[in-house]
Amino acid sequence: MIDRRTFLAGTGAVILAAPLAAEGQPARLYRVGVVLEGGPYLRAVDGLRKGLAELDLEEGKQFVLHLRDTRGDLKSVEADARRLEEEKVDMIYALATSVTLAAKRATKRVPIVFYSGTDPVAVGLVESIRKPGGRLTGIYTRFTDLTAKRLELLKEMVPRLRRVVTFYSPDNPAAQQSVKIARDAARQLKVELVERPVASVEELRAGLRALRPGEADAFFYVGDAMVASQSALIVEAARAKKLATMFHQRETVATGALASYGVSYHELGRLSAKHVQRVLLGANPGELPVEQVDRLYFVINLNTAKALGLTIPQSLLQRADEIIQ
Repeated sequence: MIDRRTFLAGTGAVILAAPLAAEGQPARLYRVGVVLEGGPYLRAVDGLRKGLAELDLEEGKQFVLHLRDTRGDLKSVEADARRLEEEKVDMIYALATSVTLAAKRATKRVPIVFYSGTDPVAVGLVESIRKPGGRLTGIYTRFTDLTAKRLELLKEMVPRLRRVVTFYSPDNPAAQQSVKIARDAARQLKVELVERPVASVEELRAGLRALRPGEADAFFYVGDAMVASQSALIVEAARAKKLATMFHQRETVATGALASYGVSYHELGRLSAKHVQRVLLGANPGELPVEQVDRLYFVINLNTAKALGLTIPQSLLQRADEIIQ
């Protein structure tokens, strides 16, 4: 049964906004660099803005965001992060494991607050959850660990499912973990996992165009930020090729994907605001515990199901957190 309750592990205390300038003194305008690969990750930026506003930080008066959207080009992340540090931003907000790893490699001094979809200790972002050390902290989800559950849900929605195609970068450590779990889950479910390693958006586009009729019954997402940034492209291609689609973030289902089981980027951005605020106020990131966010969303698009000729079992509809009609 999908847990529909909200949990937030780690430091649970709400941090109240402290004034950024003493009374009578001019307020300092804090500069926050943001690095991401675009697509649905932009919803996290909206969430960050909302979270900072809830902490009484007004954009344009107390902080400005310097957005660097690489549109799926991970190689550009390092250059953008390096330039942000050279421009002396007060901190960087990095979205996704691969993006954060790239920003960490490219910089030496600037504090980084991140969102990671996998264990940040396992991939080398921080030394420990409770005491990160260094200059990084943030929030994470055990998104990678949900890979098997997502494939199981897809199988329940598409009983005839025999072959699922997935695209991922072979150089992405989070993707490597996720695809390994997907292989094991596919064997258990007697589903063939058709793997298509891609190193760029151009290769992903070519791979989608090359899909032949009958080559796969569905697209299945594994943890890769470059691929996630192209969710709209994948949904469009899947619609044309009559493929079911299973993603990890609820926002893509609203744009036509069949279903998702995982996170809301908007909510992750909102929750990240607490760490961003504390770092701006002078807290040492290495002393701020990384928080695990366990709020999951199971979302189904019935319009897409109808277009694919699918009848979603009532048992699944009852377990869904949101149904789009």
